[in-house]
Amino acid sequence: MTTLLVASTGGHLAELHDLTPRLGVGERRWVTFDSPQSRSLLEGEDVVFVPPATSRDLVGAVKDLIVAERMFRSRRYERVISTGASVALAFFLPATRAGVPCSYIESATRTEGPSLTGRLAARVPRTRLYTQYPAWADDTWQYGGSIFDAFEAEPLAEPRPVSKVVVTLGTHERYTFPRLLNHLVTLLPPEWDVLWQVGSTVVDKMPAGARKQVPITEMRQALAEADAVISHAGVGSALAAMQAGKRALYVPRRRAFGEHVDDHQVAMARELEGRKLVVAREAPQVSLADLAEAAAWSVRASPGVAPFRLAPS
Repeated sequence: MTTLLVASTGGHLAELHDLTPRLGVGERRWVTFDSPQSRSLLEGEDVVFVPPATSRDLVGAVKDLIVAERMFRSRRYERVISTGASVALAFFLPATRAGVPCSYIESATRTEGPSLTGRLAARVPRTRLYTQYPAWADDTWQYGGSIFDAFEAEPLAEPRPVSKVVVTLGTHERYTFPRLLNHLVTLLPPEWDVLWQVGSTVVDKMPAGARKQVPITEMRQALAEADAVISHAGVGSALAAMQAGKRALYVPRRRAFGEHVDDHQVAMARELEGRKLVVAREAPQVSLADLAEAAAWSVRASPGVAPFRLAPS
């Protein structure tokens, strides 16, 4: 039978997509929101697009619940696996009523404990819960492995000078990052070749060629060709840079500035810098020297990465 793979677009979808080869999933159907990222990433896959639900969006979650109930009435599924966010609960509830086992894999951004979605998922009967950090695994949350186990960094023998850069600030509709964009507009030399993916961020002096969202195929090519990458501290952006062999200059959003719902990106930046997979800096501190430091390393696939350990369904 078919496994449902459920995730919001952005980092949640990027994580689930990258974890799928390690999950032992056979026949599958994806459930996500319609976006350039999801269409590019899931091209050729069996996909159901559902109404978008942003962070803590009750109306969007109810719309997804209606779609989920209709899907479970019309077809039997083997199991549901999700990395979040609210769309996970919309599908877990009718799945549980239908006797379909559910697995919730908490995002790698949650280094110290579960998200709100994770805490709510823990209340759904018979849902199996997984963390990507052994430090907070317990009787409720099982450690299954980490998405970042698949990568390792190494210094380049002959680093190239930086003149071609990708800047990606994420694509969240609600949360913007003007502190970083304003800083980069004045920092990066005008003669450099820069691809700007700025999401919903708007500042007084927008960089030439700034785009809200870049299709994933174009973004992958740009990342592969770039000398360096500057990214907000989102998991999807980190994964995209690593897959392109780049050690990103990684800048966390801060809740105090209204840049995200909490400070999980700060913890994410700390975790990845500890693995040497990024160079982490605060927005006002980013310098050209930091960019050169990040560009002096490469990231490659770690050989023999273990499967992500899900309990049998």
